[in-house]
Amino acid sequence: MPDNFFNLNHPDFWGILLRFTINTIFLVILIRGVYFRYSKKEKFLFTFFLMGITVFFITSMLKSVFIEFGMAVGLFAIFAILRFRTRNFGLKDMAYIFTTIGISVINSLKLVGFPVLGVMIFNILIVLSAILLEEFARKNSTVTHTIIYEDLELLKSAKKQKVLKEISALTGKEVIRIRIRKIDFKEKVAEIDISYKD
Repeated sequence: MPDNFFNLNHPDFWGILLRFTINTIFLVILIRGVYFRYSKKEKFLFTFFLMGITVFFITSMLKSVFIEFGMAVGLFAIFAILRFRTRNFGLKDMAYIFTTIGISVINSLKLVGFPVLGVMIFNILIVLSAILLEEFARKNSTVTHTIIYEDLELLKSAKKQKVLKEISALTGKEVIRIRIRKIDFKEKVAEIDISYKD
């Protein structure tokens, strides 16, 4: 860290504050505008924001590019530890944690000769990617349940559309696919997985 870093007239100090402002804006858009809108999980908002802010200041105060790269590798290690040792985080939550860390690292780097507009474009692309993926997941998300089905003759007939139509009528759901788990010929019933749009 340069001497007199916390001198308010030091250009690095104001540069970090500018990048912090950009980082905070995009964290709000990503976490509050995208993550919370689609997941409705309030309990992780504090974690995401605090992690993003902390990672930003840690990486922005490192002087060496090698140390910055090493820090990024260390963050990947933290990500892996959280994934395997924490039960409360799902895969999508972990993806948002990783994205929060990634945005904070990108915004914290002092890229000499690289325009601020370029960094903002990277942030916009990341946020847009999250929105598009959430929309795709929402439109294509399915729920799977296991049911007991008694019409073995219809299952054996290989008339897939007719089976789907009957099961949809029985369950009241628009079933899009089925998978036979096991058939009990003695009891004349089948255990099948049905999938329908959420």
